[in-house]
Parts: sequence; structure tokens; C-alpha cells
Amino acid sequence: MAAPPKPARGIRIAIDRGGTFTDCVGNPGSGLMSDDVIIKLLSVDPSNYDDAPLEGIRRLLSRFTGHEIPRGEPLDTSQIESIRMGTTVATNALLERKGEDIAMVVTKGFKDCLEIGNQSRPNIFDLAIRKPEVLYKRVVEVDERVTLEDYAEDPERTKTDFPDAHDADAELVRGLSGETVRILQRPREDEIRKQLQEVYDSGLRSIAVCLMHGYTYPKHEALVGKLAREIGFEHVSLSHELMPMIKLVPRATSACADAYLTPAIRKYIDGFQRGFSGGLGTESVKKAAGMKGARCEFMQSDGGLVDVDGFSGLKAILSGPAGGVVGYALTSYDPETKIPVIGFDMGGTSTDVSRYGSGRYDHVFETTTAGVTIQSPQLDINTVAAGGGSRLFFRNGLFVVGPESASAHPGPACYRKGGPLTITDANLFLGRLLPDFFPKIFGEKEDEGLDEEASRVLFDELTVRINKEVTSGDQASNGKREEMSPDEIAYGFIKIANETMTRPIRSLTEARGHDTSKHRLATFGGAGGQHAVAIAEALGIRQILVHRYSSVLSAYGMALADVVDERQEPESKVWSDEDQGVRKDLQGKMEELKKRSTATLRDQGFDEEQIHFEEYLNMRYRGTESALMVVKPEKGDGDWEFGKAFVKQHEQEFGFTLPDRDIIVDDVRARGIGKTFEPLEKTVDQQLRAIKARDVTGEEKVFGRKSVYFDGGRRDTAIYKLEDLGVGDRIRGPAIIADGTQTIVVTPSASALVIQTHVVINIGEHSGDTEEAKVSTKEVDPILLSIFAHRFMAIAEQMGRALQKTSVSTNVKERLDYSCALFDSSGGLVANAPHLPVHLGSMSTCVQKQAAIWKGKLRKGDVLVSNHPMFGGTHLPDITVITPAFTEGGEIVFYVASRAHHADIGGILPGSMPPHSRELFQEGARIETEKLVSEGKFNEERITELLLHEPAKFAGCSGTRCLADNLNDLKAQVAANQKGINLIGSLIEDYGEEVVQFYMRSIQDNAELSVRNLLKEVSKRFEGKELKAVDYMDDGSPICLSVTIDGEKGEAVFDFTGTGPEVYGNTNAPEAVTYSAIIYCLRCLIKEDIPLNQGCLSPVTILIPPKSFLSPSGTAAVVGGNVLTSQRVTDVVLKAFHACAASQGDCNNLTFGFGGNVAGEEAVRGFGYYETIAGGSGAGPGWDGTDGVHTHMTNTRITDAEVFERRYPVVLREFGLREGSGGRGQQRGGEGVVRDIEFRIPVQVSILSERRVYHPYGLEGGEDGSCGMNVWVRKVPKVEGSGLEDAKTNGHANGGLETEEPQEYRHINLGGKNTASMQAGERIIIMTPGGGGWGPVGKGSESRQHERQDPKHSWRGGSVASRQAEAEASA
Repeated sequence: MAAPPKPARGIRIAIDRGGTFTDCVGNPGSGLMSDDVIIKLLSVDPSNYDDAPLEGIRRLLSRFTGHEIPRGEPLDTSQIESIRMGTTVATNALLERKGEDIAMVVTKGFKDCLEIGNQSRPNIFDLAIRKPEVLYKRVVEVDERVTLEDYAEDPERTKTDFPDAHDADAELVRGLSGETVRILQRPREDEIRKQLQEVYDSGLRSIAVCLMHGYTYPKHEALVGKLAREIGFEHVSLSHELMPMIKLVPRATSACADAYLTPAIRKYIDGFQRGFSGGLGTESVKKAAGMKGARCEFMQSDGGLVDVDGFSGLKAILSGPAGGVVGYALTSYDPETKIPVIGFDMGGTSTDVSRYGSGRYDHVFETTTAGVTIQSPQLDINTVAAGGGSRLFFRNGLFVVGPESASAHPGPACYRKGGPLTITDANLFLGRLLPDFFPKIFGEKEDEGLDEEASRVLFDELTVRINKEVTSGDQASNGKREEMSPDEIAYGFIKIANETMTRPIRSLTEARGHDTSKHRLATFGGAGGQHAVAIAEALGIRQILVHRYSSVLSAYGMALADVVDERQEPESKVWSDEDQGVRKDLQGKMEELKKRSTATLRDQGFDEEQIHFEEYLNMRYRGTESALMVVKPEKGDGDWEFGKAFVKQHEQEFGFTLPDRDIIVDDVRARGIGKTFEPLEKTVDQQLRAIKARDVTGEEKVFGRKSVYFDGGRRDTAIYKLEDLGVGDRIRGPAIIADGTQTIVVTPSASALVIQTHVVINIGEHSGDTEEAKVSTKEVDPILLSIFAHRFMAIAEQMGRALQKTSVSTNVKERLDYSCALFDSSGGLVANAPHLPVHLGSMSTCVQKQAAIWKGKLRKGDVLVSNHPMFGGTHLPDITVITPAFTEGGEIVFYVASRAHHADIGGILPGSMPPHSRELFQEGARIETEKLVSEGKFNEERITELLLHEPAKFAGCSGTRCLADNLNDLKAQVAANQKGINLIGSLIEDYGEEVVQFYMRSIQDNAELSVRNLLKEVSKRFEGKELKAVDYMDDGSPICLSVTIDGEKGEAVFDFTGTGPEVYGNTNAPEAVTYSAIIYCLRCLIKEDIPLNQGCLSPVTILIPPKSFLSPSGTAAVVGGNVLTSQRVTDVVLKAFHACAASQGDCNNLTFGFGGNVAGEEAVRGFGYYETIAGGSGAGPGWDGTDGVHTHMTNTRITDAEVFERRYPVVLREFGLREGSGGRGQQRGGEGVVRDIEFRIPVQVSILSERRVYHPYGLEGGEDGSCGMNVWVRKVPKVEGSGLEDAKTNGHANGGLETEEPQEYRHINLGGKNTASMQAGERIIIMTPGGGGWGPVGKGSESRQHERQDPKHSWRGGSVASRQAEAEASA
């Protein structure tokens, strides 16, 4: 073959350096797909080459120029027009924690802000809590401070003017966002220089700087940056330059990630550039020697390219996957038909999911990758599973896929390295993966193919074990049940894998208000084609697009991508459709951003006509934190009609609007796009319209045949080589289409049509000769049981997402203080999305009581509401909404319920969490049982009466202080329940009512079996001895427990005899709370995912002495029982089982605010705020306790420090770890925290806490953790000679007002439960308890904490990961 003609300058090269393979796509300059050359090589092959991208470029240049370029010779760039790359360098450095050693510079009082994070734990059932390690080696606290002068929750909407902007000493200045900023403490240069010099002298050369409110007032950060550069730091990351958005913790993490990763990237780029004889990048092209320079751009996480000199760590994290999104977006989406596309990228080590619609990329601005929360525009790419390497298990009677991965080494069993069974093995075993088409790179000499025998042997072994376990544990079948074959078992795992991946895909689309069935599925990656049809069918998608370059689509996407320059600035204006001044100011800011972006793009060689912009405003309703990035409406919708566009988008995404609330603009954003190459191919829809399909019949074009397993059994299946098929050929399933890089499985009910750019798979075009097998309810099918476990959980999760989405209050929407669940017809729990542990068993009690009360009286469309402790409630702010579902004949088949914490429901204090309540009525509205909705009609009048007027009838009590939020959240709960009803309705349509009911019962039986097995193991471990424990509430009330286990039956009696009597206080806990605590503890002790349902309690008898404070009367105050006593019950159960030392045993409930509608007084508009505060977790056998984290029965997030100060009249003086508070031991207990809040106006402050008297216990010789303490820093008349600080010099100008008599501040111990009217300038300091230690002090620590890595750590990422973390870690 003759060498191609030597091209003029114009060779275009696109490269994706992945974890396993590096993909290269080269074009001689024609832009035609037919001229493309594709090269695939190993990313790491040190015996042959040092750098895979350089090797790929060498091979492509050799092809295009017609002569072989020797390895090691610098590559001539004079014929290269552009090189575009995506790289995993940053991602790998983050995953493996191999970045640069850095220091973090932060405002004084916040040195531990990243250690604490949002204070939630990643997995609510893991006693050995594992939080990701921070990226920095050292922290420098700078003594500087600014705050925002006004606060968003101010009912008067006060707006402070600032004086002359030119006054250098002004205390009030204007921030970039337009907000008035008060300077409390200016930084001292000499002190900062000294601190930074110490860091430099220690050998660190990269620093991250993030100061409080630096997003709007960056002067102090800029000063630190200037001093750092003068000292000689090689890299300085300033948070306001990287992403000027509010939220201290994500901005600080982002700055750290940038400082940690950028040096590693620069090092890599420098080495890469040395491989060329000409320069790379815009600057080299512009130089006189420009003929030798070539453009070189790197893909950023936002889907845009950036010049090699501007590529930074923060924007490199999703560099590789972003190319794939660009690739399918530009090749699968048609701007005329506007059919949105879901991208499904399943490789060997990860599965990524994304969405493209409306001709624009979906961006998110806060995501978590490898445990690091990043604040930066990123494509919404969600890593949802471990890909083909996902491991297969049979546990507790269920088929389980992942999250553990076999990774690249040893890899699946068939890779000839002794690896475990994986999805890849299942596909190979079933004939869905063809060894002939797979690279022969295995075995000792790396010249062998996949080992089918290794997979078969392991499946045979597993089949024997599963059949043995199922047969021995099968109680339902009297006769001998039919054994499962290895084929059925392997296919069962495939079905579970598809179910596991489908759940997050639904989350991605439905969380944004989109219907999955209205999408196409674009599949790429090596394993995508084997699962695409099943995934599409589960999502209701009818058409799948597989690009011809699907295995190298990330590289191809880079060839098509545009160069992007992002600019963003904070804002704080209230949007107005009438006020042209606001619009003009925002337009002025936008034009300034566009001007700067244009200059950058022109500098990179783009002409004016090549540059265009996407303009965005980041908008939200006042009083919420759910901001939406709203794109400028198209011309037809009116120029700059952002307000209307926001309302429309909010309705779509959240299902409601708030017409009576202001719309706030948080940020102005301009995305400058430099257009590069226009693709020459027709779109998919244009091709489909023009094509004449021709069925390929008989043996025509068949490459071979293979026995392949589909639903119902093995079939003789034709295999086709993709290159043998012509445009217009249609293959009817069953069939396999393969080339050297991918295998596409066409199921019997599908057909595949070959067009110029894609293989288009259409589903359901013909029956495929399959009949739906009837599902038996005589015996339990473990595969179906596993599928139903997923389906039931998915329903509870989707209810939770619907509730979070449509709710209004901060408590539900941001703190995630809610739970949703599904119950059988008797009220027994079937599935509970793991939101709050304290809701786990208690909701079932509530549903069972309501079901009994309303038996025979409910109609379709009725919805019940209750919050009373005697009716299965926990405490009054937790309101439960219950919806029954009926058969056609009017019988109730199941219930769904949602429980949400309402921020206020009246009572004696704002927040409805009074520390000194003695009677239930003092805690707010009491609802025993009511119809919230009657046959579809929302009873607003009655619920308003119950929430607003009834509580105010009691002396000193107010009705709810936020009725509108209560009503909106109750409607959201009703909507979430309806979502659950609809989803189960679909399940019944698919399987029939009898089957769904059967598996509701079976899943409870499965949980019961798991608990029985646990109890048998515990009985053996303690040799049948009775387990006993006692602990005390701070008032001295004992909680006594003895656990007697029957080791033969796997049953246990939890006997609380000896527990103290009902208290005249609020730490009484309804019985439902104890049930929740026991379910939670049992689940923690099992240490594996099991369904959380009524079955968990079937082998357990719980004896609670009547009239004790764990079984209080109907009028007893209980607000502390839910948040304090529940934690102590948990400590006592875990102590009895010798599981771990005590954690902080507390939620540290803080409320403050003012206002209300006390009877006989005029209503006062105000606000209420409620938070719970982290502490230390207890150590255990082989692990240290964790610092600053929520433990056991709660997991709510803390409001970010900057958002806290923007919304409320406070200054957060300190939020850090309380050193020395964790108990010492062989394994130390976790440290508590210090939270120091100064109030800027008079407010009522209440604290409800425990462990202020009795220490969190240590175990096995470990020392106790420290007790907590609550201190009021109070302003009092000065006593001569007291030596205490003078009030006039403490706090800021707005805090300590001058009075005639001298004032001083005294530190007053508030005790564990108290309320106080605090004045401006006064503070509350909450010091939370530490965790107990484990094992005797002095013994060498055997901590394995950091070795026990979360199995999802290596692959989990994206906004759905954040949402899943919310669900798992949640509220």
C-alpha cells in the first residue's frame, strides 16, 4: 500500500489517556471521518515507551508522513495543526493521594474546617467511620476577619449603605457581590509574612488560600497571595480566583485540590513538551518561530478545551470522561428533533452516566470526587458503579454486585491472574463476550486470550454453594425445589448489575425533572454494548445509539470540542422584571465578563465570528439555598427575561414556585466559546430519514455462531463483524455485532440498524419469540428477591428525592432531615431509604397504629397525618404523612409514608425544641390522627387550625412561626407519597399484585434470617452468656439492658427492666425510639447491606418497663427523647454487645431566633434557626474514633459558615476540633468540636444537650471521652478588680454598645439544657463531647483505620454521588 500523500500543515490529533488504554484519533486535516486513523495502546508500558500519548503521536505522524519516526527522536510540530488531550493525571493523583505537599491558609478559628467538613459521615451504619483524608500537610491561621453586615432572614429587609469607597480605613465596604461587608480585623503583613516564611522553610512550595467571605471581599486573600509569591512559593491557589462562590468548605477544598494537583500536572506537561522539537501552545504559535509551534489544548472538567499553559489541577479532574460526553453530545444529539440523550459509558473499572439535552451541557458546581468536594463548573458526570470489574457475591440469601471491584489487577477471573468472579466473567460465561475479538494480552507472556475455563470453574463452585444455601434455608417449599443452573446464576448477576446501574441513572434524569423514557441511550466504553439493551428497557428507552468510534469516543470528542473560557462573579441583587436599573447593572457586569473572556480567546487566535457566549445568572428564591444556573432565554422569549426563565426552570426541576418570595441573583456567569472545527457528517436523524433499511437474512454476512444465554435459555446466535456490515443493513436479534474494541449484544426483542456513523438499536420492534414466564409464588427465587430488594429500595429513594425536590424548608431541602418508606398492608416496614436512623423502626409503629384506627374507613385519595408520640411519633417537629394504596376492589394493599422535621410547629420557644419543656403541649402542635387529604382534597383549613391556632391556646405558647413552610412541606410529603404509590403501581403492572405482595413478605423474611444468623454468631462469641449494660442520662436516670440470646433459634430478648421512671423533663423517649435504636444497632453489627425492614425485629422481643422514661405517658414532654435519649439507648446496646466505646451520645441541639403569635399578644415577625452539632465517635477493636462527626441516630449536615453568616445575624468566631477531648487508649476516641457563635442582635438562644455530666465511656481499658460544656459569654456590669475582658473592646462596633456603667464579659456555664435571652455582642460557646477510647493506654496502636478504604472510594463521583451520599449519609 502506497504511503498517503504528505499533508500540508494540518494534522489534527486527539488523545484520551485513560487508566488502562490510551486512545488516539488522527486526521490529516480533511476533517472527514473516512480519513481518520485510530490507534489504541496501553497507558503504561515502560518496557516499550515512557509516555503513551507521545508514543501515539509518533505512530500517527509516521502514518501520515509516510516514514517511520524512531522512538526517542523529538517530534516535529511543523506539520501539526493541533494536539488535544484528556488525561487522568489529576484524577489518579487525587485517588492515590500522590499530589504535591501543600499548606492551607485560612481565617483564624477555622483551621479544622475541612476535617469537619459538613460533619456528616459517609456511611450511617459503619461504626468505624471513615472520612476522606484532607489534602494539606500544614494549616496557617491568619488573624483577619470580615462578615456581611445585613442578614437574609431579617423580616425588615434592612439594607445598610456603605460610606465613601475610597476611605482605606472604612469598616464598612462594598463586596464584589454588592453586599455590605464589615471589616472586623485587618490582617497584619509582618505577622503573615513570618507565618508563611515558616511554611516555606519547612520545605513546602505550594499553598492554598481561602479566607472567610473571600468570594465577595478578596483583598485579604490577594494580600496573602502577594506575600507568598514574594517569599518564593512556586504555586499559590487563591479561592476567589478559582471560583468566587459562597461556601467556605467547598471553596477551601477546591483551593487545596488546585494547589495539590496543579504542580503534578505542570510536571507532566513539562515532560510531554520535551518530546517535541517545536513549541506547544498559543504562545509558541505566536512567536517568530511560529511555523514550528503547534496548538495544544487540554480537556477540562466542564467539557471545554483550554490552552496547555492555562491547564490547572482544579479543572482537570474529569478531563478524560468529559471528552466522552462531548463525543456523544455532538454525534448523537440533533438540534432539530431535540431528543435528549443519556450517555452510558461502561468500561472495565468504572461506569459513567451523564445527560445532554437542549443543545447545552448540564453543569454542576459542587461535586465530590475521590472524597474531595470540588466547587467548579463540571459536566454532570456520575460514576455509578465499578464497571465490568464489579465483583459478584451471594450474601444472606441475596445476589450482590459490587461495590467492590477486581480493578485492573488482578482483574476478573478470566484475566489469568487468579482474580475473583466479576460481571466480565458472567458476560464471558454466557457467551456475550467473544474471546476472539478481545486483545490477547493475558497470561505470563501476555500473548493469551481470555480464560473461559477459569470463569466456568468459579461459576460451577458458586452454583453448588448457592443451591445448597437456598435449599437448606427454604422454608416455603415442602417438596424438593428445582436447582438453579450456572447459566441462571450468571444471568441473575447480570440482571442485578443492570438493576444497580439503573437506579442512579433514574436519579440523574428525574432529579432534574426529566422523564427517562423520552431519551435516547448513547452507549460507549468497552462493556457498554453488552448491557445497553437491558438498561434501556428498564428505563423505558426505545432507541440506543452506538457510535462506530464508541470505544474511543472520549478521544473523538476532544477532536470535536470547543475552546472555552469561563468567567464568574458573585452578586446579591433582587431580580425585578420592572426595575430596569437592576437589569442594567447585571447586564453591565455580564458585558465586562464577556469583554475579558473575548480578550483571552482572541489571544488564543480566535476571530470575533468564532467567539460566542452562553450567559447565565445563578438564581434562587429568598430563604432557600437551592440555586439554579439559568441560561439567557432565546430571543423569542424576550431579551434578558431571566426572571420568567427561572420560574419556569424551578417549576420543572422542583415542581413548585414561590410567587410571594423575592428572586435573588447569586452569581453572574459568562461562558465564552471559541468554535474550532465543524463536524462534516449528517446527524443521526438526518441519516435515519434518508436510509432504506434492508434486513440481513440467513447466513449472509455471518462471521460465526455461538450459544448465547438470553432470558429463558441459551440460543444459537449469529455473530457479525461490524466492518462486514454496510450502511442500511438491519440485523434482527438475537445477534452479536463486534469489532476489535467492542461487543454489542442485540437481544431477541431488538434489532440493529447500521448507519454511516452509528449502530442504531431499536427495542421492541418485534416479539423476539419470547413469552413472559409466569412468576411463581410457591417458593422464593433468590434472583427475583434481589431484584425486588433493589426495586423496593429504589421506590423509597425516589420518594425521598421527590420530597427533597418539592420541599421548601431548609430542614428538608438542605439539611435532609426526613425519611421515606414503604409498608405492607398490615403496616410492617418493607423498605426504608437510609436517611435518618432514628426514623428506622418508629415509622412502622406509626403506620400500624393509624391503620388500626382507620380500618375500613379510608377511601382512595385519602392521606393521613400524625406526629403524636403515643401514635408512633418520635418528637412533635417530626410530622408523618401516610398514604394507603388500594386494589380495584377497594382493599388496602400497602402504605407509603414520609416523615419530615418541620423547623417550627409552635410551643414555648422558636424552633419547637425547648430545653426546659415539662409537658407535651409546650413543644408545639400535637396531631394524634387526622385526614390531611380527603379523597384528593387538601384540608388546609383544618391543618392550619392544628398548627397555628391550637398550640397558641396554651399559656406562654405560640402557634407555628412558619406556617407557609409547614404547608408547603406537607404538600411535598403528599406528593412524595404519591410518587411511591405510582411506582409500586408500575411494579404491580409488571409482576402482578400477588407476586409483589409475596416478595414484600419474602424480603422481610430475608432480613429476619440475617438477624437470626447474627444472633447465633454473637451467642457463640459470648458462649451463651447474658449481655448486660447500664448507662445514665445527665439527670441520673439509668438505662439498664440485659440481652438474652437463644443460640439455637437465633432469637434474643432485649430487657430494659431497671430503667428509670418517666421524668418531669423532656428526655422521655416514646417506645418507637427504642425500636429504632435496636434496628440501627443490629444493622451496624451485621456489617453488610441487608434490607432494613420489619423482619429485623421478628427474632427480637423487646421488654420496656411501663411508666419508665422509655415508655412515657401521653402528656409527657419528649423533644429530647428523640435527639438525646435515642443516642444513649444506642450506646447502651452497643456496650452490651462490646461493639465499641461510647460516641458523643448527643446531638447538641441549638436553636435561636425571635418572634411568634402568643395568644393575647400581637404577632411578631421573626425567624427561627435549628442545628445539631458534631462530636467525637467512639473507638473500637482496630480503629480510632473519628473527630468532629455526627454519630449513630443522626447525620444532619451543618450549615456552611459563610451561608450561616449571610442568612442570620451572627459571627461564627470558631468552628474547630476540641483537642484532647477524645478518650485515650490503644485506639483513641474521636475529638469533639468547639462552636463559638456571637449574636449581632438580641435573640432567644436554647441548647438541648447531654453528656455534660456522665462521660462517654471507654471500653476494654480505654479511657472515657471528655464531657461537653455550654458557655454563655455574657455582658454584665463590671466588678472592680475582676480582671475580666472589657465589653467595649470585645466584639465589633455593632456588638458591644457603650453604656454609662462599665461592662465586662463573664463566662457562664449554661448546663446541658437551658435557654437565655442573649444581647448583641454576647456569645454561646458549645464544646461537644469526645468519644471513648478502646484498649489500655500505652499498648501500641493497631489502628487500621486508613487501610479500611471505602470500596466505592476509587470510582464514586459526580452529583448523583453527592445525592447518594445524601441518601446513605444523609440528614
